[in-house]
Amino acid sequence: MPVSFGYVSREAATNLWRNRLMTVAGILTVAVSLALVGSALLLKQGAATATAQWQQGVNVIVWVAPGSASSQVSAIGQELGAVGYVERCTFRNQAYDFAESQRILPADLASEITQSDTPASYRCVLTNPSEATALDQQFSGKPGIVKVTYPSQQIRTMQSVIHVLQWAFLAVAVVLLLSASVLILNTIRMAIFARRREVSVMKLVGATNWFIRLPFMAEGLVQGLAGAALSVIVVLLLYWRLGLGTVQRASTSIFAQMHMGLAEVAGTCIFVAIVGVIVGVAGSALAVRRFLDV
Repeated sequence: MPVSFGYVSREAATNLWRNRLMTVAGILTVAVSLALVGSALLLKQGAATATAQWQQGVNVIVWVAPGSASSQVSAIGQELGAVGYVERCTFRNQAYDFAESQRILPADLASEITQSDTPASYRCVLTNPSEATALDQQFSGKPGIVKVTYPSQQIRTMQSVIHVLQWAFLAVAVVLLLSASVLILNTIRMAIFARRREVSVMKLVGATNWFIRLPFMAEGLVQGLAGAALSVIVVLLLYWRLGLGTVQRASTSIFAQMHMGLAEVAGTCIFVAIVGVIVGVAGSALAVRRFLDV
């Protein structure tokens, strides 16, 4: 028997309407699962953007010994500027560092410091914060340099958290996709069970295996597409609601630093839609293979 698109769509629609409660449950579960996956991917991309901005602001401070000659101070600045992984360095004189120490130190410690004892400093921003250790090793102990300080623990913590989050997002995505596939499989299984007598009659009159299987597989495809469409809407609403499309560099909010372009969001939505189709087809194909005896 030839298989036509009209036949497949009619039979799939009939099956979906006949089991409409399970169909709605399947679509909503796929939508929730893929929405969480898409949101996780969206937030992961935003976290990468925020991390990159944070990395650009990591300071390595090279403290210049008080009383150093201006030529020596200039030589230190030139040597820092010649380092390939140093993006830029800003010089702060003794008066600036003294005023800063008075603001941030406790009163009893601040009272013991004088401007003449306060070292000047070069505040350097690195292209990669992991190079801070190398800069410390290169400049510590050089003439005219008191010490080199940098937020080493914060850098290590940040890198560890990012690594853990990447694996956590991946694990959650895998679990949710498996759950969606199982639900679609169960929906198709119920549809097959409800039509087992019709399937037997179709076999007796000479219907081919694909003639019988395609409507059931189309059910899974429709559920996957519908769930993916809803999840794309949720991802876009999340993108606009959190303001991830607007650059707000002056804001202290973490979401304000998670700016991403429309191309990245479009890529996430396309990925979610493709995964929805794959999940729907895979779940229905497995159900047909396992429960449909043709």
